[in-house]
Amino acid sequence: MTAQLNPRGDVAVLVPAAGAGVRLGPGAPKALRPLAGEPLLVHAVRRVAAASSVHTIVVAAPATEVEAVRALLAPVAPVTVVPGGAERQASVAAALAAVPAGPEIVLVHDAARALTPPGLIESVAAAVRDGHDAVIPVLPVVDTVKEVDAAERVLGTVDRPALRAVQTPQGFRRSVLLAAHRSAGDALTDDAGLVEKQGIAVTCVPGSELALKITRPFDLSLAEHLLSTGA
Repeated sequence: MTAQLNPRGDVAVLVPAAGAGVRLGPGAPKALRPLAGEPLLVHAVRRVAAASSVHTIVVAAPATEVEAVRALLAPVAPVTVVPGGAERQASVAAALAAVPAGPEIVLVHDAARALTPPGLIESVAAAVRDGHDAVIPVLPVVDTVKEVDAAERVLGTVDRPALRAVQTPQGFRRSVLLAAHRSAGDALTDDAGLVEKQGIAVTCVPGSELALKITRPFDLSLAEHLLSTGA
């Protein structure tokens, strides 16, 4: 059954999904790799569509797979699919340009975070709605982190209490994200990083263990296990 988005919602979600995903090994583009019998992208879009304030979803697909991705997602939710770029930043910019008039909150979400709970999507959107220009979900860093040089010699221990692991979706006022992309110089893999370069404060909200990024074969196995337990 196709999910229905909220025509009165104020949130657009961009899903850059054109990456190759080389760390997952050879095969289809990462967003189209199977997880428990369905592509990662299908899982991700289904959970985004379940968030109650989402008005629009735009997916940036591999340029050669646009029609296939459109057909793949048609039974899941009403989704706009555009060709992505060679770099993530170009894919986000292409998706952002396709957002219709209306939504003033824009979230950027990784298809590789296929198990992200709808509640986290709503939490990020709510923080932007409450007046923050840019919002990222984060988790505390639990491992000890060392700074090393090119020869792998330890230079020192990083102060862990001040560190956070960043997840997606990252949320922005639409005008803030538009301005950041228009001013972008060097390509970054993190939209909050573009906004930081504009001198705009980025606010953190609690993330979710379920919003893990599926990057390596181990991550895929873990996600399959989580799905089998009802995640």
